[in-house]
Amino acid sequence: MREYVINVDILLDQVRAALERGDTKSATDLLEALRPADQAGVFDDLEPAEQDYLLPTLNVEDSADILEELEEEDAAEVADRLKADELATILDHMEPDEAADLLGDIEPAKAQRVLRSMKDADEVRPLMKHSDETAGGLMTSASVVLTEGMSAKTAISRLRKLSPDDEDIYYLFVTDRSQKLVGVVNLRSLVTVPSAEKIGNIMDRDVVSVHADADQEEAANLMKRYDLLAMPVVNEKEQLLGVITYDDSFDIFEDEATEDIYRLGGLAEATPTDLPIGEAVRKRLPWLVVNLGMALISAAVLSIFESTISQMATLAAFFPLVAGVSGSAGTQTLTVIVRSLALGEISSKNAVKVILNQLGLSLVNGLSVGLIITLIAVVWKGDAMLGMIAGIATLVNILTTAITGVLIPLLVQKIKSDPALASPIIVTALTDALGYLLYLGLASAAIAWLV
Repeated sequence: MREYVINVDILLDQVRAALERGDTKSATDLLEALRPADQAGVFDDLEPAEQDYLLPTLNVEDSADILEELEEEDAAEVADRLKADELATILDHMEPDEAADLLGDIEPAKAQRVLRSMKDADEVRPLMKHSDETAGGLMTSASVVLTEGMSAKTAISRLRKLSPDDEDIYYLFVTDRSQKLVGVVNLRSLVTVPSAEKIGNIMDRDVVSVHADADQEEAANLMKRYDLLAMPVVNEKEQLLGVITYDDSFDIFEDEATEDIYRLGGLAEATPTDLPIGEAVRKRLPWLVVNLGMALISAAVLSIFESTISQMATLAAFFPLVAGVSGSAGTQTLTVIVRSLALGEISSKNAVKVILNQLGLSLVNGLSVGLIITLIAVVWKGDAMLGMIAGIATLVNILTTAITGVLIPLLVQKIKSDPALASPIIVTALTDALGYLLYLGLASAAIAWLV
């Protein structure tokens, strides 16, 4: 088996050198010799003028592959610069769902002009009716649909005539006269039964499907749960609208995981490192201001105990330990809970069980960390009482994060907001404020033994 490794930077330099000397054929040959993902990698790093010059010279299938592989925003920018008829030709060679997504990302008036020029517009239009975040927005058209009364021989003949892509024929879906989904046939079953056997006799009537208006993450989770390579999408009448393929479900898991990471970091949207400073500030600054507002709660707690702190400045040395360790425990809990919510593993029904589990874990961690902090105070400051107060405050605070780290995301989800975005801000503020309150409250009560 031949090893396939390319250096995008070297190929990029070679393509640019060919374009600079006017050797368009060499530049085209270099790109067309690559696999689609690598074609897109090289093409994406070209300047817009170079892209616009090169794209029309490529084989139309390669142009279609490049637009499919590019990030959505990059593909939309390239499409915006193409003439309507040029774009229509390329879209006719793309997967219907990819074409629909791209048309949804460009200016509506131009999208309509492109559709009028497309040969396969009838396959694409129905897919544009659904939101990008739904199962309907994720699906592609079902290229092969069978009926119950059809024979295996007729079904195989239809497959040969339509020549669907590899990813489209793992499962063959069966509908009745009203287009209602009634079954599914495994390709292996189809080719191994007698040619006269009816589809209705070999199909599985227990079909896992998803409604078009369901969230795309729900659809991807269903495919993962039941190990499906393809899943049908139906309307409210259970009529077959399209199919979600396994590669699309992988993309959803990647997108959702990336989204959760950004939101746990306090960012509502993805912010690439090369984002213009103005736009990056617009996305990040508002959430910093929100965090600042929540941090005022901790500042208010500290101000209540100014006299205690002034009597014993050593107390301040343990602020980072009490708040920092408890904050890390809260982050751990939040990460586990938010991801479990996204995967549908936690609901209000099993919340108590989850809280008890987290409390048990937090009790062990809290006792361990609290004891370590106590020992640090004894060795560092020679004050066992101070260490006990800081250790107890940390223990109680870590236990509290086990409760808030579960309840806050559940409550946020209950009010139809995103737990990954709102929960970290709330839990962090509560953890810091409560940590200071416990620590300084205990210190105030025991001040006579500390000073």
